[in-house]
Parts: sequence; structure tokens; C-alpha cells
Amino acid sequence: MARIGEGRRGLVSQARALGAGRTQGVVPHVARSHSEEAYLRIRDRIVCLDMPPGSVVEEGRLRDELDIGRTPIREALQRLAWENLVRSVPHRGTFVTNVDITDLARITEVRVVIEGHAARLAAERATAGDRAAIGDLLERLAQVELTNQRELMQLDEAIHRQIYRSARNPFLENTLDRYFNLSLRLWYLVLDRGVRLREAVEEHAELLRAILAGDGQRADECMQRHVIGFEREIRKVLVER
Repeated sequence: MARIGEGRRGLVSQARALGAGRTQGVVPHVARSHSEEAYLRIRDRIVCLDMPPGSVVEEGRLRDELDIGRTPIREALQRLAWENLVRSVPHRGTFVTNVDITDLARITEVRVVIEGHAARLAAERATAGDRAAIGDLLERLAQVELTNQRELMQLDEAIHRQIYRSARNPFLENTLDRYFNLSLRLWYLVLDRGVRLREAVEEHAELLRAILAGDGQRADECMQRHVIGFEREIRKVLVER
């Protein structure tokens, strides 16, 4: 298969910021360190295709644009390399990794299991703060402009990342983030090519209600359907057309 070129009030406000407050593709966050800040900001540029697959990663330009020093940038790039979002080529430099559609099925095999499990754990473990943030996301689902693809995509991302946090397992959350980031690039790649993004985001209403009801089984099933539907739509656009 050919390759395709290449973060109650505090939590509620954070959830709002995650989904609605991007600036130039960056998800607002409370940075724990300069390295963490660099990682999040570069990651978002890659995921949103502001740094396209195959493009050169220019450390000097990133330092100037992000106003972050050399060491945090390099630490961030090492982390992104572990997550398969950048790669270093000896004597040539660092590049954003290509998007390989043959990886789609493999990514989905992992996501359908761990995302369903995370949704079940969220239903069982969500704190009062988590539940307030989830309630806020449900309100935003009812108010989102269904023709704004970027806004829908940002809301979808906010929902997934809130569910990961609500599972209350940092090891699982790190793994979920890694595979979700890989999937997000595929979403942005086809964002304007007729995918059923509206339906995909609307599916989350049932999922979030299941979590709020403490129904782990239903939350698991809803999430699995959502992830499988994601693969189906991506494949339809990139392979079957």
C-alpha cells in the first residue's frame, strides 16, 4: 500500500478549553515543565497536519516559534519519536513520520480493546470532577455547530481525552494517548473529504450518558462501535475511493 504524504469549575473549564480553545492547533494545557509544554505543542502541530507527514522538523524554527529552549525541544522530540510521530535519520535530520494506511487496521485492533476497557473503567471510577466535566461535554455536544468540521474534531478529541483521564489509570492513559494521536492524523487527513464526522461525534452522547449512569458494559460497547466505525470511514475515503 502506498504511503500518503506526509492536556467542578477547574475541570469543567479545562474540558472546555481542550475542545474549544485551540490556538494555531495547540490544545491549551497547564504545562508541568518546559519539556512537557514543548511535547504537547509540537504533538498538536503534527496531529493537525500543521507539520505534514514527511516534513523536516526544524529545531531552530520550533525554538523561535514556541519560545522554548533547545533541551526541552530535544526531549520532546525524543518522546515523539517513541510515539512514532517523528523519526531521526542519521546525517539527514529529523522528520515527521509518514502516514501509512496499512497501519490503520493494526491501530484499530489495539484501540478497540483498550478504548472500550477505558470507557468501562471511566463508568466505574469517574470522580465527581470527572462527571462534571463529562456533563459539560454533553452540553457542548448539544450545542456544537454540526457543519464545522474542525470544531467537531476538537470536541471528539476532548471527549476521548476526558474518558482516558476518567479511567484513573495513568499507565493506560499514556497508552491510549499514543494510539489516539496516530489515529487523529488520519482523521485530519480526510477531514474535508466527506467522512461521517457528524455521526461519529454524535455517537459520543450515548457513550457519555452510559459513563454517567455507571453502565460499564454499555460504555464499553459504545466505544468499540465508535472505534470500528472510525476505521470503516477512514478506509472508505482513503482506500475504496
